[in-house]
Amino acid sequence: MNGTIRVGNLFGIPFYIHPSWFLVLGLVAWSYSSGLAAQFPQLSGGLALLLGLITALSLFASVVAHELGHSFVAIRQGIDVKSITLFIFGGLASLEKESETPAEAFWVAIAGPLVSLLLCGIFTAIGVTTAASGPLAAILGVLAAVNLALALFNLIPGLPLDGGNILKALVWKITGNPYKGMTFAGRVGQIFGWVAIASGLLPLLLFGSFANFWNLLVGFFLLQNAGNAAQYARVQEQLTGLTAADAVTANSPIVSANLSLREFADEQIISAQDWRKFLVTDNEGQLVGAIAVNDLRTIPTTLWSETQVREVMRPIAQTTTVTSDRPLSEVVQLLEQQNLSALPVIRENGVLVGILEKAAIIQLLQRKYQPNPA
Repeated sequence: MNGTIRVGNLFGIPFYIHPSWFLVLGLVAWSYSSGLAAQFPQLSGGLALLLGLITALSLFASVVAHELGHSFVAIRQGIDVKSITLFIFGGLASLEKESETPAEAFWVAIAGPLVSLLLCGIFTAIGVTTAASGPLAAILGVLAAVNLALALFNLIPGLPLDGGNILKALVWKITGNPYKGMTFAGRVGQIFGWVAIASGLLPLLLFGSFANFWNLLVGFFLLQNAGNAAQYARVQEQLTGLTAADAVTANSPIVSANLSLREFADEQIISAQDWRKFLVTDNEGQLVGAIAVNDLRTIPTTLWSETQVREVMRPIAQTTTVTSDRPLSEVVQLLEQQNLSALPVIRENGVLVGILEKAAIIQLLQRKYQPNPA
């Protein structure tokens, strides 16, 4: 999964760690251990390092709690959480789909910052009520401060941050269009990305200072992901109202199961067809399997005339088909999630309509939104 390492499950949710997380863990642990050693000289080097590591792990546990906040609200809405991943910039909960209403989207988005604010309050209360002192008080103060910063940073109103998703939900509520909300929040996220890049680049160029170098990384992260979100929203909005049937390829590669291999070769391959794989239908036009050109090599040519396509074809699982009335936006997501280049399209009764390819979707959008000549 994009180079990530699966380390187990959290409440049934697959949990991954990106290799970049280990670098950040080491840097954070070293930074806090150095701070504790300087603040409390009586600490031995080994103990300071151990406390720094505990602090770093506690901070990342707070990030995981933040993502679980999003996840639990999504699960209550019937949305499957595909994974939670820790990486260099924090954490990411990957959801199966968007919320169905702007109110539900708002609560999914706000849940993470609310968890962080709650943790800030808990760590502060522990420090106050237990009269903690020394390194323990310092660690509690760091955990409270970082959780507060995590909540406030994520409330910046630009995608892909939680504040951007809140803004998206508000615009969705006002306009009635979820993709307008995503586009607007994506543009705002790009603005914040440029601001972050400028705040990191100017000190570097003017004074040779790397003090705000982290801002550069955050800025590029915001810029890239906000741009991707805006582009995704534009495509999804263009797909609105279209179904799988609208993108079916004309003259799709379909053959009858009753054909002999000789007829199949003569009619479909020798007749200048470029297809290398064909869908197979029965007498009622229902999809029953698929056959590839290479499958012919498994049968001697002397037997082609007496061997039917149904004897060589391979069955197709129902999970690898889509119904003709399925929204095209959902089909695009399915193609991406399963890393497919094409899908068979069938009617409710199983009758095959044709094949749908990624390239055909792009061509459909180009035709639909091509400006009319003056």
